Amino acid sequence: MNWSFRLIRIAGIDIKIHLTFFLILPLGALPWSRMYGLTGALFGVLLILLLFACVTLHELGHSIAARFFGIPVREIILLPIGGVAFLQRLPSKPLHELIIAVAGPLVNVVIAAALLILTGATTFLGMLGPQGTVQGAMLAPSALTLLLWLLQANVALVLFNMLPAFPLDGGRALRAILAMFMTYQRATAIASNIGQLAAIALGLFGIISGNFLLILVAAFIFFGAGQENREGQARTVLTTLRVGDAYNKHALRLDIGDRVSKVVDYILTSYQPDFAVMQGNAPIGIVTRDDVLRALDTNTQDVYVTSIMRREITKVDAGATLDQVRQMMSEQNVRVVAVYDGLTYLGLVSLEDIAEAFAVLTFLQRQQQARQTGQTQPGVNAD
Repeated sequence: MNWSFRLIRIAGIDIKIHLTFFLILPLGALPWSRMYGLTGALFGVLLILLLFACVTLHELGHSIAARFFGIPVREIILLPIGGVAFLQRLPSKPLHELIIAVAGPLVNVVIAAALLILTGATTFLGMLGPQGTVQGAMLAPSALTLLLWLLQANVALVLFNMLPAFPLDGGRALRAILAMFMTYQRATAIASNIGQLAAIALGLFGIISGNFLLILVAAFIFFGAGQENREGQARTVLTTLRVGDAYNKHALRLDIGDRVSKVVDYILTSYQPDFAVMQGNAPIGIVTRDDVLRALDTNTQDVYVTSIMRREITKVDAGATLDQVRQMMSEQNVRVVAVYDGLTYLGLVSLEDIAEAFAVLTFLQRQQQARQTGQTQPGVNAD
């Protein structure tokens, strides 16, 4: 994610902070500064930092559970509204997703239990106000206040994250449970719809109460649920086609003696953006449109394509589904792969090719459903 920088690396996972994260620090300082001045402001900032330390542990809970099931974790990014762990692929089994989803909140349960023991349950309950909130105005900055505040915050994190609103942890757990009894696509659609309805309710409450942060969280849930629904559809649709049936069988190729000017000519006269550099029947590199543009920008000579090509080639088997290839590309952070049938090279497939295949497959699927229900798309003959 852009506008992020690495803070630390834990268990092989990069912990990054988005620049917008720092917007939350003044909001944390303001309530305490009104009564306790500079000391209160610094105390408020300390509370926010410790809260996000708990959020980081929460995301590490998800990440470690994911890695236990063999799912690589790219990074964790801290945002003003919380943290996000970026898994390089989705769990293959509903039970795995359920365990990964609840692993984060379980970390907060453990933290809350430790804080409860440390502060004493009687002290915590006695400090609760009539609405169940710690009466911060009556508590001066102190170690006990800090512990009580963190205790309440971790309890709130558990309760909020376990709401059955996709893509929150509770929504993911709901999707995982539903997927045990129905198709993955149907389970994702139901969980996403529930998540968007919950986001609308949360957003309206935020507008009525004037809580801007609540509105921001509602927007995050609403658009996140929609994105997860689209991802679920893509995952289902792309499993129906093998990559060996989707690569460009008429792709233009380059030889090791070709120069950049030839690639420029190919780019101008075709829609093809990626080219395999061949030595005999085997590719030894890949040249992309971006590689050519960089070469033209930095070098006025017509150099050989071998000097600008990418020599690292990710190979995929022709029998793999497009969804499997897409997940592999995400794991290895590449946008073009080479398709092989055994030891025989067939062609290249890019993320753009997969996106185009998804669009076509989705259209055909809708047409088939329309025919089955006796309906047709506007302007399309069902015969």
